[in-house]
Amino acid sequence: MITILAVSVALIAGLMMTRVVKPLKLPDVTAYLVAGVLIGPYFLGQLNIPGIGFISTGDVEQYALISNVALGFIAFAIGNEFRVSELKNTGRQALIVGIAEGLVASLFVNVAMIALHMVLGDKLPMSTAITLGAIATATAPAATLMVVRQYKAKGKLTDILLPVVALDDAVALMVFAVSFGMASALKSGSFNMTSILVEPFLEIVLSLIVGAFMGWLLTQLETLFNSNSNRLSLTIAFVFLTVGISMVEFDIGGIHIGFSSLLVCMMLGTVFCNICPLSEDLMEKSDKWTAPLFALFFVISGAGLELGVFSDVSIVIIGVVYILFRCIGKYVGALASSKAAGCDKTVQKYLGITLFPQAGVALGMCITAAAEFGAEGAMIRNIILFSVLIYELVGPSMTKWALTKAGDVKPQSADVVNRRAIKLENAEKKRKSE
Repeated sequence: MITILAVSVALIAGLMMTRVVKPLKLPDVTAYLVAGVLIGPYFLGQLNIPGIGFISTGDVEQYALISNVALGFIAFAIGNEFRVSELKNTGRQALIVGIAEGLVASLFVNVAMIALHMVLGDKLPMSTAITLGAIATATAPAATLMVVRQYKAKGKLTDILLPVVALDDAVALMVFAVSFGMASALKSGSFNMTSILVEPFLEIVLSLIVGAFMGWLLTQLETLFNSNSNRLSLTIAFVFLTVGISMVEFDIGGIHIGFSSLLVCMMLGTVFCNICPLSEDLMEKSDKWTAPLFALFFVISGAGLELGVFSDVSIVIIGVVYILFRCIGKYVGALASSKAAGCDKTVQKYLGITLFPQAGVALGMCITAAAEFGAEGAMIRNIILFSVLIYELVGPSMTKWALTKAGDVKPQSADVVNRRAIKLENAEKKRKSE
Protein backbone atom coordinates (compact mmCIF):
# COMPACT_ATOMS: atom_id res chain seq x y z
CA MET A 1 0.00 0.00 0.00
CA ILE A 2 2.80 2.44 0.94
CA THR A 3 4.60 1.70 -2.34
CA ILE A 4 1.49 2.44 -4.41
CA LEU A 5 0.87 5.61 -2.39
CA ALA A 6 4.47 6.80 -2.84
CA VAL A 7 4.40 6.17 -6.61
CA SER A 8 1.06 7.98 -6.94
CA VAL A 9 2.27 10.98 -4.93
CA ALA A 10 5.51 11.13 -6.96
CA LEU A 11 3.71 11.09 -10.31
CA ILE A 12 1.06 13.64 -9.27
CA ALA A 13 3.74 15.93 -7.77
CA GLY A 14 5.70 15.81 -11.02
CA LEU A 15 2.66 16.62 -13.15
CA MET A 16 1.56 19.47 -10.85
CA MET A 17 5.06 20.95 -10.93
CA THR A 18 4.87 21.22 -14.74
CA ARG A 19 1.96 23.63 -14.21
CA VAL A 20 3.92 25.65 -11.65
CA VAL A 21 6.95 26.14 -13.93
CA LYS A 22 4.91 26.64 -17.12
CA PRO A 23 5.08 30.49 -16.91
CA LEU A 24 8.89 30.14 -16.79
CA LYS A 25 8.79 28.10 -20.03
CA LEU A 26 10.99 25.38 -18.53
CA PRO A 27 11.00 21.84 -19.96
CA ASP A 28 8.87 19.24 -18.17
CA VAL A 29 12.04 17.30 -17.31
CA THR A 30 13.20 20.13 -15.06
CA ALA A 31 9.77 20.27 -13.40
CA TYR A 32 9.87 16.53 -12.66
CA LEU A 33 13.35 16.81 -11.15
CA VAL A 34 12.37 19.77 -8.95
CA ALA A 35 9.27 17.88 -7.80
CA GLY A 36 11.51 14.93 -6.91
CA VAL A 37 13.79 17.15 -4.84
CA LEU A 38 10.79 18.63 -3.00
CA ILE A 39 9.28 15.26 -2.06
CA GLY A 40 12.74 13.82 -1.36
CA PRO A 41 14.64 13.26 1.92
CA TYR A 42 15.69 16.92 2.27
CA PHE A 43 12.21 18.46 2.19
CA LEU A 44 8.89 16.58 2.45
CA GLY A 45 10.73 13.43 3.54
CA GLN A 46 11.74 15.26 6.72
CA LEU A 47 8.14 14.87 7.93
CA ASN A 48 8.87 11.13 8.19
CA ILE A 49 5.44 10.10 6.86
CA PRO A 50 5.68 6.82 4.90
CA GLY A 51 4.27 7.13 1.40
CA ILE A 52 4.12 10.94 1.50
CA GLY A 53 7.59 11.82 0.28
CA PHE A 54 10.79 9.77 0.30
CA ILE A 55 12.18 9.58 3.84
CA SER A 56 15.78 8.65 2.92
CA THR A 57 18.00 7.91 -0.07
CA GLY A 58 17.61 4.24 0.85
CA ASP A 59 13.86 4.70 0.46
CA VAL A 60 14.43 6.12 -3.03
CA GLU A 61 16.66 3.19 -4.00
CA GLN A 62 13.76 0.80 -3.41
CA TYR A 63 12.29 2.11 -6.66
CA ALA A 64 15.38 1.24 -8.72
CA LEU A 65 13.28 -1.20 -10.76
CA ILE A 66 11.22 1.69 -12.14
CA SER A 67 14.40 3.54 -13.12
CA ASN A 68 15.91 0.48 -14.79
CA VAL A 69 12.75 -0.21 -16.80
CA ALA A 70 12.40 3.47 -17.78
CA LEU A 71 16.00 3.59 -19.00
CA GLY A 72 15.31 0.43 -20.99
CA PHE A 73 12.38 2.08 -22.76
CA ILE A 74 14.42 5.24 -23.33
CA ALA A 75 17.22 3.20 -24.94
CA PHE A 76 14.62 1.27 -26.97
CA ALA A 77 13.18 4.56 -28.26
CA ILE A 78 16.64 5.90 -29.14
CA GLY A 79 17.31 2.69 -31.08
CA ASN A 80 14.43 3.78 -33.29
CA GLU A 81 16.63 6.67 -34.45
CA PHE A 82 18.97 4.21 -36.16
CA ARG A 83 16.70 3.47 -39.10
CA VAL A 84 18.96 2.67 -42.05
CA SER A 85 16.78 4.69 -44.41
CA GLU A 86 17.26 7.82 -42.29
CA LEU A 87 20.94 7.25 -41.44
CA LYS A 88 22.02 7.45 -45.08
CA ASN A 89 22.36 11.22 -44.69
CA THR A 90 23.60 11.49 -41.09
CA GLY A 91 25.11 8.09 -40.25
CA ARG A 92 28.74 8.92 -41.08
CA GLN A 93 28.50 12.32 -39.40
CA ALA A 94 26.89 10.88 -36.25
CA LEU A 95 29.62 8.22 -36.00
CA ILE A 96 32.43 10.78 -36.25
CA VAL A 97 30.84 13.27 -33.84
CA GLY A 98 29.62 10.62 -31.37
CA ILE A 99 33.13 9.27 -30.89
CA ALA A 100 35.06 12.54 -31.06
CA GLU A 101 33.01 14.75 -28.73
CA GLY A 102 33.08 12.18 -25.94
CA LEU A 103 36.83 11.65 -26.19
CA VAL A 104 37.52 15.40 -26.26
CA ALA A 105 35.35 15.95 -23.17
CA SER A 106 37.23 13.15 -21.40
CA LEU A 107 40.56 14.70 -22.39
CA PHE A 108 39.59 18.16 -21.12
CA VAL A 109 38.39 16.85 -17.76
CA ASN A 110 41.44 14.60 -17.40
CA VAL A 111 43.79 17.55 -17.92
CA ALA A 112 41.81 19.71 -15.46
CA MET A 113 41.61 16.98 -12.80
CA ILE A 114 45.31 16.09 -13.08
CA ALA A 115 46.16 19.80 -12.72
CA LEU A 116 43.96 19.94 -9.60
CA HIS A 117 45.70 16.81 -8.30
CA MET A 118 49.04 18.62 -8.54
CA VAL A 119 47.59 21.51 -6.51
CA LEU A 120 45.50 19.57 -3.96
CA GLY A 121 47.72 16.49 -3.63
CA ASP A 122 46.09 13.63 -1.72
CA LYS A 123 42.78 15.47 -1.49
CA LEU A 124 42.31 14.47 -5.15
CA PRO A 125 44.26 11.23 -5.85
CA MET A 126 45.44 10.52 -9.39
CA SER A 127 43.18 7.45 -9.62
CA THR A 128 40.17 9.64 -8.80
CA ALA A 129 41.22 12.24 -11.39
CA ILE A 130 41.46 9.59 -14.14
CA THR A 131 38.12 8.05 -13.21
CA LEU A 132 36.37 11.44 -13.31
CA GLY A 133 37.86 12.06 -16.75
CA ALA A 134 36.32 8.82 -18.00
CA ILE A 135 32.88 9.52 -16.52
CA ALA A 136 32.86 12.91 -18.29
CA THR A 137 32.38 11.10 -21.61
CA ALA A 138 28.77 10.05 -20.89
CA THR A 139 25.69 12.06 -21.85
CA ALA A 140 22.17 11.53 -20.45
CA PRO A 141 19.93 10.17 -23.22
CA ALA A 142 16.78 10.42 -21.08
CA ALA A 143 16.69 14.20 -20.62
CA THR A 144 17.60 14.81 -24.25
CA LEU A 145 14.91 12.47 -25.57
CA MET A 146 12.24 13.98 -23.30
CA VAL A 147 13.00 17.54 -24.45
CA VAL A 148 12.93 16.48 -28.11
CA ARG A 149 9.56 14.76 -27.62
CA GLN A 150 7.95 17.49 -25.55
CA TYR A 151 8.66 20.19 -28.12
CA LYS A 152 8.31 17.87 -31.15
CA ALA A 153 11.72 19.00 -32.34
CA LYS A 154 12.47 18.28 -35.99
CA GLY A 155 15.37 19.43 -38.12
CA LYS A 156 19.04 18.95 -38.92
CA LEU A 157 20.18 19.23 -35.30
CA THR A 158 17.61 16.73 -34.00
CA ASP A 159 18.40 14.27 -36.82
CA ILE A 160 21.99 13.94 -35.66
CA LEU A 161 21.51 14.55 -31.92
CA LEU A 162 19.88 11.27 -30.82
CA PRO A 163 22.25 8.98 -32.79
CA VAL A 164 25.19 10.94 -31.35
CA VAL A 165 23.87 10.53 -27.79
CA ALA A 166 23.46 6.78 -28.36
CA LEU A 167 26.99 6.38 -29.74
CA ASP A 168 28.30 8.64 -27.00
CA ASP A 169 27.18 6.19 -24.30
CA ALA A 170 28.78 3.24 -26.10
CA VAL A 171 32.06 5.18 -26.23
CA ALA A 172 31.64 6.17 -22.57
CA LEU A 173 31.36 2.54 -21.47
CA MET A 174 34.59 1.61 -23.24
CA VAL A 175 36.51 4.69 -22.03
CA PHE A 176 35.33 4.16 -18.45
CA ALA A 177 36.28 0.48 -18.44
CA VAL A 178 39.81 1.21 -19.69
CA SER A 179 40.34 4.26 -17.44
CA PHE A 180 38.85 2.53 -14.41
CA GLY A 181 41.19 -0.40 -15.01
CA MET A 182 44.14 2.00 -15.12
CA ALA A 183 42.95 3.74 -11.95
CA SER A 184 42.64 0.39 -10.18
CA ALA A 185 46.15 -0.49 -11.35
CA LEU A 186 47.50 2.76 -9.90
CA LYS A 187 45.99 1.90 -6.54
CA SER A 188 47.09 -1.75 -6.51
CA GLY A 189 50.40 -1.32 -8.35
CA SER A 190 49.64 -4.06 -10.91
CA PHE A 191 48.02 -3.87 -14.35
CA ASN A 192 45.33 -6.38 -15.31
CA MET A 193 44.82 -6.37 -19.08
CA THR A 194 41.75 -8.57 -18.75
CA SER A 195 39.80 -5.96 -16.80
CA ILE A 196 41.23 -3.04 -18.81
CA LEU A 197 40.60 -4.33 -22.35
CA VAL A 198 38.98 -7.76 -22.57
CA GLU A 199 35.99 -7.33 -20.24
CA PRO A 200 34.82 -3.95 -21.61
CA PHE A 201 35.18 -5.23 -25.17
CA LEU A 202 33.11 -8.32 -24.35
CA GLU A 203 30.48 -6.22 -22.55
CA ILE A 204 29.89 -4.07 -25.63
CA VAL A 205 30.00 -6.90 -28.18
CA LEU A 206 27.80 -9.27 -26.16
CA SER A 207 25.32 -6.48 -25.41
CA LEU A 208 24.94 -5.76 -29.12
CA ILE A 209 24.57 -9.48 -29.94
CA VAL A 210 21.92 -10.07 -27.26
CA GLY A 211 20.03 -6.92 -28.26
CA ALA A 212 20.11 -7.89 -31.96
CA PHE A 213 18.82 -11.39 -31.20
CA MET A 214 16.00 -10.05 -29.02
CA GLY A 215 15.04 -7.58 -31.77
CA TRP A 216 14.90 -10.38 -34.34
CA LEU A 217 12.91 -12.63 -31.99
CA LEU A 218 10.42 -9.84 -31.20
CA THR A 219 9.84 -9.29 -34.92
CA GLN A 220 9.18 -13.00 -35.51
CA LEU A 221 6.71 -13.22 -32.64
CA GLU A 222 4.86 -10.07 -33.75
CA THR A 223 3.70 -11.97 -36.86
CA LEU A 224 1.64 -14.33 -34.67
CA PHE A 225 -0.76 -11.51 -33.74
CA ASN A 226 -3.21 -9.51 -35.84
CA SER A 227 -4.35 -7.13 -33.10
CA ASN A 228 -2.27 -3.98 -32.62
CA SER A 229 -3.06 -4.01 -28.90
CA ASN A 230 -1.58 -7.50 -28.58
CA ARG A 231 1.45 -6.48 -30.61
CA LEU A 232 1.95 -3.47 -28.37
CA SER A 233 1.67 -5.65 -25.26
CA LEU A 234 4.27 -8.04 -26.70
CA THR A 235 6.62 -5.14 -27.52
CA ILE A 236 6.36 -3.77 -23.98
CA ALA A 237 6.87 -7.24 -22.50
CA PHE A 238 10.01 -7.69 -24.62
CA VAL A 239 11.53 -4.47 -23.34
CA PHE A 240 10.90 -5.66 -19.76
CA LEU A 241 12.41 -9.06 -20.66
CA THR A 242 15.45 -7.49 -22.30
CA VAL A 243 16.10 -5.24 -19.28
CA GLY A 244 15.94 -8.31 -17.04
CA ILE A 245 18.34 -10.32 -19.22
CA SER A 246 20.80 -7.42 -19.39
CA MET A 247 21.07 -7.38 -15.58
CA VAL A 248 22.51 -10.93 -15.51
CA GLU A 249 26.20 -11.19 -14.55
CA PHE A 250 28.51 -14.22 -14.34
CA ASP A 251 32.16 -15.29 -14.55
CA ILE A 252 33.80 -17.58 -17.12
CA GLY A 253 37.40 -18.62 -16.60
CA GLY A 254 38.20 -15.62 -14.43
CA ILE A 255 36.60 -13.20 -16.89
CA HIS A 256 33.60 -11.24 -15.62
CA ILE A 257 30.74 -11.16 -18.13
CA GLY A 258 28.18 -8.39 -17.86
CA PHE A 259 25.86 -6.45 -20.13
CA SER A 260 24.94 -2.80 -20.63
CA SER A 261 21.15 -2.51 -20.43
CA LEU A 262 21.34 0.72 -22.45
CA LEU A 263 23.22 -0.92 -25.32
CA VAL A 264 21.11 -4.10 -25.23
CA CYS A 265 17.80 -2.19 -25.35
CA MET A 266 19.18 0.26 -27.91
CA MET A 267 20.10 -2.64 -30.19
CA LEU A 268 16.69 -4.21 -29.56
CA GLY A 269 15.05 -1.01 -30.84
CA THR A 270 17.46 -0.66 -33.76
CA VAL A 271 16.93 -4.17 -35.14
CA PHE A 272 13.19 -4.09 -34.49
CA CYS A 273 12.63 -0.77 -36.27
CA ASN A 274 14.64 -1.89 -39.30
CA ILE A 275 13.13 -5.34 -39.93
CA CYS A 276 9.56 -5.09 -38.59
CA PRO A 277 7.15 -3.51 -41.12
CA LEU A 278 4.84 -2.32 -38.31
CA SER A 279 7.58 -0.92 -36.09
CA GLU A 280 6.85 2.75 -36.73
CA ASP A 281 3.21 2.44 -35.68
CA LEU A 282 4.09 0.30 -32.64
CA MET A 283 6.86 2.69 -31.58
CA GLU A 284 4.39 5.58 -31.70
CA LYS A 285 1.90 3.70 -29.52
CA SER A 286 4.68 2.64 -27.14
CA ASP A 287 5.75 6.29 -26.72
CA LYS A 288 2.26 7.20 -25.47
CA TRP A 289 2.22 4.28 -23.03
CA THR A 290 5.59 5.20 -21.53
CA ALA A 291 4.88 8.90 -20.88
CA PRO A 292 3.90 8.44 -17.19
CA LEU A 293 6.78 5.97 -16.70
CA PHE A 294 9.31 8.56 -17.90
CA ALA A 295 7.75 11.25 -15.69
CA LEU A 296 8.00 8.95 -12.68
CA PHE A 297 11.61 8.12 -13.58
CA PHE A 298 12.65 11.77 -13.45
CA VAL A 299 10.77 12.47 -10.21
CA ILE A 300 12.53 9.52 -8.56
CA SER A 301 15.84 10.74 -10.01
CA GLY A 302 15.24 14.15 -8.47
CA ALA A 303 14.43 12.59 -5.11
CA GLY A 304 17.72 10.69 -5.26
CA LEU A 305 19.86 13.82 -5.66
CA GLU A 306 21.82 14.32 -2.45
CA LEU A 307 21.83 18.01 -1.54
CA GLY A 308 24.23 17.25 1.30
CA VAL A 309 27.16 17.36 -1.14
CA PHE A 310 26.98 21.17 -0.97
CA SER A 311 28.28 21.05 2.61
CA ASP A 312 31.77 19.91 1.49
CA VAL A 313 33.72 22.86 0.01
CA SER A 314 36.35 20.66 -1.67
CA ILE A 315 33.62 18.63 -3.41
CA VAL A 316 32.00 21.84 -4.64
CA ILE A 317 35.30 23.21 -6.00
CA ILE A 318 36.21 19.98 -7.79
CA GLY A 319 32.61 19.64 -8.99
CA VAL A 320 32.59 23.16 -10.47
CA VAL A 321 35.87 22.50 -12.32
CA TYR A 322 34.51 19.16 -13.53
CA ILE A 323 31.30 20.79 -14.83
CA LEU A 324 33.07 23.67 -16.57
CA PHE A 325 35.73 21.60 -18.32
CA ARG A 326 33.30 18.87 -19.33
CA CYS A 327 30.98 21.47 -20.90
CA ILE A 328 33.90 23.12 -22.69
CA GLY A 329 35.13 19.72 -23.88
CA LYS A 330 31.68 18.69 -25.13
CA TYR A 331 31.22 21.97 -26.99
CA VAL A 332 34.70 22.08 -28.52
CA GLY A 333 34.61 18.38 -29.41
CA ALA A 334 31.17 18.64 -31.04
CA LEU A 335 32.11 21.86 -32.87
CA ALA A 336 35.39 20.54 -34.27
CA SER A 337 34.12 17.06 -35.20
CA SER A 338 30.87 18.30 -36.77
CA LYS A 339 32.85 20.79 -38.81
CA ALA A 340 35.25 18.04 -39.92
CA ALA A 341 32.28 15.79 -40.80
CA GLY A 342 30.71 18.51 -42.95
CA CYS A 343 27.62 19.08 -40.81
CA ASP A 344 25.33 22.06 -41.25
CA LYS A 345 26.51 25.27 -39.55
CA THR A 346 23.57 25.26 -37.12
CA VAL A 347 24.60 21.76 -36.04
CA GLN A 348 28.20 22.90 -35.56
CA LYS A 349 27.07 25.86 -33.45
CA TYR A 350 24.47 24.25 -31.19
CA LEU A 351 25.10 20.49 -30.99
CA GLY A 352 27.63 20.74 -28.15
CA ILE A 353 25.13 22.56 -25.91
CA THR A 354 22.58 19.75 -26.26
CA LEU A 355 25.16 17.25 -24.96
CA PHE A 356 25.60 18.86 -21.52
CA PRO A 357 22.99 16.79 -19.54
CA GLN A 358 24.47 13.88 -17.57
CA ALA A 359 22.73 11.38 -15.27
CA GLY A 360 21.97 7.66 -15.47
CA VAL A 361 25.07 6.26 -17.18
CA ALA A 362 27.40 8.52 -15.16
CA LEU A 363 25.70 7.53 -11.90
CA GLY A 364 26.10 3.86 -12.81
CA MET A 365 29.81 4.43 -13.35
CA CYS A 366 30.31 6.27 -10.07
CA ILE A 367 28.47 3.50 -8.20
CA THR A 368 31.00 1.03 -9.65
CA ALA A 369 33.85 3.30 -8.52
CA ALA A 370 32.33 3.72 -5.05
CA ALA A 371 32.13 -0.05 -4.58
CA GLU A 372 35.76 -0.55 -5.64
CA PHE A 373 37.64 2.45 -4.22
CA GLY A 374 36.18 2.89 -0.73
CA ALA A 375 36.72 6.45 0.52
CA GLU A 376 37.99 7.63 -2.89
CA GLY A 377 34.94 6.04 -4.50
CA ALA A 378 32.67 7.94 -2.13
CA MET A 379 34.40 11.15 -3.18
CA ILE A 380 33.85 10.34 -6.88
CA ARG A 381 30.20 9.60 -6.17
CA ASN A 382 29.68 12.92 -4.37
CA ILE A 383 31.38 14.91 -7.14
CA ILE A 384 29.23 13.25 -9.80
CA LEU A 385 26.08 13.70 -7.68
CA PHE A 386 26.89 17.41 -7.40
CA SER A 387 27.44 17.71 -11.16
CA VAL A 388 24.31 15.69 -12.00
CA LEU A 389 22.23 17.97 -9.79
CA ILE A 390 23.44 21.00 -11.76
CA TYR A 391 23.33 19.32 -15.17
CA GLU A 392 19.85 17.89 -14.76
CA LEU A 393 18.30 21.11 -13.49
CA VAL A 394 19.98 23.37 -16.08
CA GLY A 395 20.77 20.99 -18.96
CA PRO A 396 17.21 20.41 -20.28
CA SER A 397 16.59 24.16 -20.53
CA MET A 398 19.87 24.61 -22.42
CA THR A 399 18.93 21.75 -24.75
CA LYS A 400 15.58 23.41 -25.43
CA TRP A 401 17.30 26.76 -26.07
CA ALA A 402 19.79 25.19 -28.50
CA LEU A 403 17.06 23.32 -30.40
CA THR A 404 15.00 26.52 -30.61
CA LYS A 405 17.95 28.57 -31.86
CA ALA A 406 18.71 25.90 -34.44
CA GLY A 407 15.14 26.15 -35.70
CA ASP A 408 14.18 22.61 -34.70
CA VAL A 409 11.58 23.78 -32.15
CA LYS A 410 8.87 25.76 -33.88
CA PRO A 411 6.61 28.17 -31.98
CA GLN A 412 2.93 27.29 -32.03
CA SER A 413 1.13 28.99 -34.91
CA ALA A 414 -1.68 31.44 -34.17
CA ASP A 415 -4.07 29.01 -35.85
CA VAL A 416 -3.20 26.19 -33.44
CA VAL A 417 -3.50 28.50 -30.41
CA ASN A 418 -6.89 29.80 -31.59
CA ARG A 419 -8.23 26.29 -32.22
CA ARG A 420 -7.25 25.22 -28.70
CA ALA A 421 -8.85 28.33 -27.21
CA ILE A 422 -12.10 27.71 -29.12
CA LYS A 423 -12.12 24.05 -28.06
CA LEU A 424 -11.71 25.01 -24.39
CA GLU A 425 -14.39 27.69 -24.69
CA ASN A 426 -16.88 25.23 -26.23
CA ALA A 427 -16.15 22.67 -23.52
CA GLU A 428 -16.78 25.28 -20.84
CA LYS A 429 -20.09 26.30 -22.44
CA LYS A 430 -21.20 22.68 -22.63
CA ARG A 431 -20.30 22.14 -18.95
CA LYS A 432 -22.32 25.18 -17.86
CA SER A 433 -25.34 24.19 -19.95
CA GLU A 434 -25.40 20.78 -18.27
